[in-house]
Amino acid sequence: MMKAIDLFNALGDRFRNFGNDAESQRVIDEACRANEWFTPHEIRRAVTAIADRMLRRDALETWLSGYPVPVAAPRRVLVIMAGNIPLVGFFDLLCVVASGHRCLVKPSAKDSVLIRHTVELLRTIDPDVAIEFYDGSSPVDAVIATGSNNARRAFRCRYAGTPTLLRGHRQSVAVLSGSETPEQLAGLADDIWAYSGLGCRSVSRLFLPEGFRLRLTMPPMNPKFRNDYLRTRALLTMTGRPFLDLGCAVAVEQEEFPASLSLLACTYYRDLSQVGTWLADHDQELQCVVSECIAHSRRTGFGCAQSPALTDWPDDLDTMAWLTEQVN
Repeated sequence: MMKAIDLFNALGDRFRNFGNDAESQRVIDEACRANEWFTPHEIRRAVTAIADRMLRRDALETWLSGYPVPVAAPRRVLVIMAGNIPLVGFFDLLCVVASGHRCLVKPSAKDSVLIRHTVELLRTIDPDVAIEFYDGSSPVDAVIATGSNNARRAFRCRYAGTPTLLRGHRQSVAVLSGSETPEQLAGLADDIWAYSGLGCRSVSRLFLPEGFRLRLTMPPMNPKFRNDYLRTRALLTMTGRPFLDLGCAVAVEQEEFPASLSLLACTYYRDLSQVGTWLADHDQELQCVVSECIAHSRRTGFGCAQSPALTDWPDDLDTMAWLTEQVN
């Protein structure tokens, strides 16, 4: 079997041409038919981000140098994937194979087209790659699963006694100082609305200084998102609740995360220390914090939330450390 760095660097080369040939265009079309929230633009965007942020040789070498890989005793690790955004489950597949374990893949029905295509690409690079699709009955030694909080509780019961790394629902916020540049605000719009706001790294709540007037330009939106916006706007209008109409989304002042995709929650602060206290108190609910004015262990710059690097661990859990230290 090929070394992991060579394998995934080669996959990155193929990903960089994704969408430029008939076969990958067919895959894009099929993936969009299987999940109407997907668009060709956002599929290409997700593939490009993975290629550029995760699958370059130098990045892979630096990342893997901190772990004892490959493991001495490979195990069968089941990866139960989410499907809310394109290839959201790829990172766990990468971690399992790079650690030296065998990856049993259970893709979400919402993203099975892209995941299966990716596995086939890996098999063309190395026919002996340690990946198989899970048949639902074969034995597993460890489990990585991502889903809702209810799904996480179900996984915990189902795989009791098996080493598990389980992730539930998290959300992301942005903290503005009021002096952001137009370029930073454009990046923030991307952090909010890329992938129709469906990702756990999608910003859905803003902390704004008192008196700040929010101005954001939305990108073109999926028709399903626009339908959500029309319903949300109509409900706010009927109930007389004040809101700012952003064209295809609405912003409201409130203290909790929004329940609607097209609703953006805004909280106004007098002092950044108030925000810092809130972030500390709600850390277990957060995936990332977009800001240039406040410190946080998972802080990222404007326009960067949707392009995580190899060490931007989901739920702040070091997947590679778990695979190399606890799965044995």
